[in-house]
Amino acid sequence: MSTVYALTGAAIFDGENWHAESALVVDGGVVKNITAASTLHGDIRNVELQGGMLVPGFIDIQVNGGGGALLNDGPSVDTIRTICDAHVAFGTTALLPTLITDTPEITAAALAAGKAAAQEKVAGFIGLHIEGPHLSITHKGTHDPKLIRPMDDADLLALIEAAQEIPVLLTTVAPETVPVDKIRAMADAGIIVSLGHSGASYEIALAAKDAGATMVTHLFNAMSQLGHRSPGVVGAALQSGTLSAGLIADGFHVDKASMSIALRAKQGPSKIFLVTDAMSTIGTDITSFTLNGRKITRAGGRLTLEDGTLAGADLDMISAVRFVHRELGLPLDEAFRMASLYPAESIRIHHHYGRLDAGFVANVVHLDDKLDVNHVWIDGDLHFAR
Repeated sequence: MSTVYALTGAAIFDGENWHAESALVVDGGVVKNITAASTLHGDIRNVELQGGMLVPGFIDIQVNGGGGALLNDGPSVDTIRTICDAHVAFGTTALLPTLITDTPEITAAALAAGKAAAQEKVAGFIGLHIEGPHLSITHKGTHDPKLIRPMDDADLLALIEAAQEIPVLLTTVAPETVPVDKIRAMADAGIIVSLGHSGASYEIALAAKDAGATMVTHLFNAMSQLGHRSPGVVGAALQSGTLSAGLIADGFHVDKASMSIALRAKQGPSKIFLVTDAMSTIGTDITSFTLNGRKITRAGGRLTLEDGTLAGADLDMISAVRFVHRELGLPLDEAFRMASLYPAESIRIHHHYGRLDAGFVANVVHLDDKLDVNHVWIDGDLHFAR
């Protein structure tokens, strides 16, 4: 457990307000308070920073890989730890390793790995995202169509059982392929149900929302679009106040104009938040890898299958923050909230994550004025220093 210390010398953004000439006091891995630096007691260790800003740690709920590892390639605690460790350098202090559509055996192994990672308290691990295999083949994206299949009772039971041991369990389904009674059963069990890889109508998407779905996976990508007579899943995400939505802000997955329009149109209180959809390339210099036996090439900031289909993203969270701030013109406060508070709200952990308030987990990122990551603390412990 971390001892009491104070971070000083940087502007502090608590998730809502900025604090100048202040100290962020951490005690036992949680934030104790933010106080004037001049009032610090002499018995508190002072960690003095050289300018920049302290912000809430980033939360990424869609992370396929990092550090050369993909969850699909070998679901295990070691794989999860490698992925979490790779993203720390980019400001991500909490994430959901994500399993793309795979065989029942690989899915079972991923759920078992998630349970074990929770028991071992792997730093940065807060849960698991099972993306598929209950998706629409017509909106498969990079998912292997041979592995996409309907949800049966055994699939449902496995998820419900895993949800009792994994702190956050999120699953992406296509609502036209999964009956509303199964969506309701998952939601009742505490599973976060997200709609994605779907050609569902607006009406079907809203029926899934009414059954307990609360999220849309990577808005715009691999889903029915907003039409003037057929609003589709995109329309449901923007119109519904209770559906949050992830957004891959790399400039390749979604056009800047579409991002800006969506941000202006989104009905609250649920928000659009940032995800990376990162693959194994993050934190490495590898130029290609395989997924379900198919080659994926890294070039020009994109990851693609041989036919040119985007295959996840070569994106980290601080780059996504920079993109929405610099390219979309969002205020820095809002860019930070899209990477911390809003994803925390989407997976219902916002009472302890996503802010730097008293009693919140001390997940903290120190950035310089160029928005480069200098230091990262997870649970109050320093995990990265540039």
